[in-house]
Amino acid sequence: METIKLELDEKKHGNFNLYVDDKKLGEMTVSLKDDLLTVYHTGVEPEGEGKGYAKKLLNEMVSYVREHKMMVKALCPYVHAQFTKNPDEYLDIWKK
Repeated sequence: METIKLELDEKKHGNFNLYVDDKKLGEMTVSLKDDLLTVYHTGVEPEGEGKGYAKKLLNEMVSYVREHKMMVKALCPYVHAQFTKNPDEYLDIWKK
């Protein structure tokens, strides 16, 4: 069973963490400030590669941002590449 949880510290820095059967297999490192979510890094453990976990983390982050009426600053190469490849899909949330 896959679950994704947003886990932040008191400064609103943290990760969207992807767990499979309580084992963390992926993370997207973010920080939140006002109406801006900055994405720094997306990573998946070797045993989780090729299963679409990075895309699931991206989708969860995008849903969160839209629900909270935020914008995304994409410093993470993976997220930036996805936004660049599919600009129409992310126009409403991409802070260039």
